[in-house]
Amino acid sequence: MDVNFSIRLFFAGIFAILQTIFLCPAYAFLEPYDLLYDNGVEAFYSSDYKNVVSYMERALSSYSELRRTKVRCRLQCRDQHPFDESSSDLRFFDAVLHRASCLNECIESVVGSQSMHRVSEDVIQDFHRRIPYNYLQLAYAKLKQPDKAAAAAHTYFQANPEHVEMSHNLEQYKAWEGVQEENFIDREARPHQKAFTAGVKLYDRGEYEEAIAYFEEALEEYYKADVECRALCEGPQSFGEHEHLNYRPALYELISDHFTQVLHCEHECVRDLATRPGRLSPMENYLPLHYDYLQFAYFKVNMIQEAMECAQSYLLFHEGEEFMTENVDYYREVLGQEVKPREEAQRYIKRHRQELDLLRVGSENLGVEYTEGNYWSSSGGREDVNRIPSGTDGWMEYVPISEKKNVTANEVKELREGGPLVYDSVRLVQNSEALNGTQRVLFDDVISEDECAELKHLAHAVMMAGDGYRGKTSPHTPNEKFEGATVLKTLQYGFEGRIPLKSARMFYEVSEKARQIIESYFMLNSTLHFSYTHLVCRTAITGQQNVRSDLSHPIHADNCLLDPEANECWKEPPAYTYRDYSALLYLNGDFEGGEFIFTEMDAKTVTASVKPKCGRMVGFSSGGENPHGVRAVTGGQRCAVALWFTLDPLFRELERLQADEVMESLNNQQQLDHGLSINPKDEL
Repeated sequence: MDVNFSIRLFFAGIFAILQTIFLCPAYAFLEPYDLLYDNGVEAFYSSDYKNVVSYMERALSSYSELRRTKVRCRLQCRDQHPFDESSSDLRFFDAVLHRASCLNECIESVVGSQSMHRVSEDVIQDFHRRIPYNYLQLAYAKLKQPDKAAAAAHTYFQANPEHVEMSHNLEQYKAWEGVQEENFIDREARPHQKAFTAGVKLYDRGEYEEAIAYFEEALEEYYKADVECRALCEGPQSFGEHEHLNYRPALYELISDHFTQVLHCEHECVRDLATRPGRLSPMENYLPLHYDYLQFAYFKVNMIQEAMECAQSYLLFHEGEEFMTENVDYYREVLGQEVKPREEAQRYIKRHRQELDLLRVGSENLGVEYTEGNYWSSSGGREDVNRIPSGTDGWMEYVPISEKKNVTANEVKELREGGPLVYDSVRLVQNSEALNGTQRVLFDDVISEDECAELKHLAHAVMMAGDGYRGKTSPHTPNEKFEGATVLKTLQYGFEGRIPLKSARMFYEVSEKARQIIESYFMLNSTLHFSYTHLVCRTAITGQQNVRSDLSHPIHADNCLLDPEANECWKEPPAYTYRDYSALLYLNGDFEGGEFIFTEMDAKTVTASVKPKCGRMVGFSSGGENPHGVRAVTGGQRCAVALWFTLDPLFRELERLQADEVMESLNNQQQLDHGLSINPKDEL
């Protein structure tokens, strides 16, 4: 009897699905965002900017609405048709079928036929990268709506911080009449990250009560976002590892493979929610840090029970961590009672551990090795933070570290400087302390006036506009002409007789001299290799200097992507992550502007300024501890030899290795010629 009942339910479910499929509306209630996007792009290239705005805004709205609908329907249908752990196979599949029917009805009642909203991976990636906002900011600018252009440009730039042209556009919008600071908003800001960032800023200013409100909001929004992220994981899965096989799984194998993919996706929500727009690396220890900040902030406002609750919650993620365990002991002593961790943290950790157990089983079924990663790793522990010294009533000063892995300043502080200058003529002008930073140095008299003049003459003979950075004529600013040449190119010109070979050799030898000085001064234990060498000049363009608000070279770091808002530097592509040290050897000072500047990681606070002149060289480590840039060259021409170095021989500059071979050949030829002039019979 029970079996017949189950069979009837089974076929009733199938009938419901077929009915939904065939009776769904023939039209879509929600316009497909990929079609709107394509129309917007077409309008842009037709200079129809009103329609660019119309189509792109509707595309973004449709994209968001489709996402919200999927989340709402999946959560709603999950609640309406739960899986009964004690049910038979048929009852399980009955729930599956009814949930599928529920999803189809729920989603299509809002968006219309789902087949109309199947979008290519390229379009999906464009929306993830916020490409529509690039079109929007240009269209709004053409339509003389600078406030909306500023918001669109800022939104795009948050996800594409390396986009040089957009940074220039933002500077221009700031100068436009009617544009206010509040117009520069991130229209796609994630609520949990926005609240967390606001909390950290207040915390750093010692405004603990206000910070608590934001951290609590951030936690609430985080757990909401986590639920949404997991719901979105329930869509179609890719079985890429099987695509090259004749993959014909049985029923339970298919269910297992699909469910394992969903589990992996849900587990990755930890990374997704901790990753800022435009970044590949998540903020390490992100969720536990909320409880870390809160426990100290609650302590500062004398809410000890709440402080202990948050401290206990932190220990769920990092069981037994010494500094927090000591804090809990202190709270327990003050309160005279035990306080449990927060319920939402307990539920989260319990589910996370269940997922890990299931992932191990699922990975074994797929025949792959599963390695558990610690998504909340504290990077090997922290010293002297948040400790309550025994026998005292107070706390030591403390600011949590959210991303030790990508902030290289702490690492370079352990490095040394002050080694021998190698050459007698070279003078040390300023060290790191005088330059208000770490691993910074300024030298004079690295080369002579005659050498400066010869290299500058070489530059004029060899360089072409934009040569050096993928052919761009103005890679950093349209208000200056940019020209460059490499060592290998100058040697080739020397061989061809276009320039004196002596001058080309001097460029090679001067760059080697700079490398030896940097390697020796910073007392490196291994060889410093060339990563890139560039003879470069920047020339102010006449008539474009009156209203400049840009820099000759925007503030940046050489081996990581500077993120001023997060006070981070992300060591990931497209940054040249293998670069370890940098140097700039100046050839002249007879121009206006063009000062080299170091800043804090906010890219605004200038910590040191260097006025170029012949023979002066500034050297520094290439990480986020040394953000730097060049002020606008407003008159004349500024020339320098730019050098980047790496400690990893795998990333040696290929052109430099070729130049080494050319120089070795030249030296051998010189020796041979010298030998022939002494004893021609040696050739016989």
